[in-house]
Amino acid sequence: MSDPRLTVEHNPSPVKLEVMNVYDWPIWSREASCFPWTYDTNEICYILSGEVIVTPEGGEPVLIKQGDLVYFAAGLSCIWDIRAPLKKHYQLRD
Repeated sequence: MSDPRLTVEHNPSPVKLEVMNVYDWPIWSREASCFPWTYDTNEICYILSGEVIVTPEGGEPVLIKQGDLVYFAAGLSCIWDIRAPLKKHYQLRD
């Protein structure tokens, strides 16, 4: 069963990304690593490269990779397992 606090849209249309101004968002990158994370605010991100498995606390692992548009809800606690160096555009939202 999927976790409503973590939503992945695979290969969103270029028009959608342009309308959202994704390419103007800041960039975050990280080498392969594993760490816990809790979101204190809503985040949306677009994966430019790499691959990560995000496992929500008490939930099922979710594979996130290049070309995915991902929504993380405030309050989500999870484990990030970056399998290939990750680079993403991101935006924090209230």
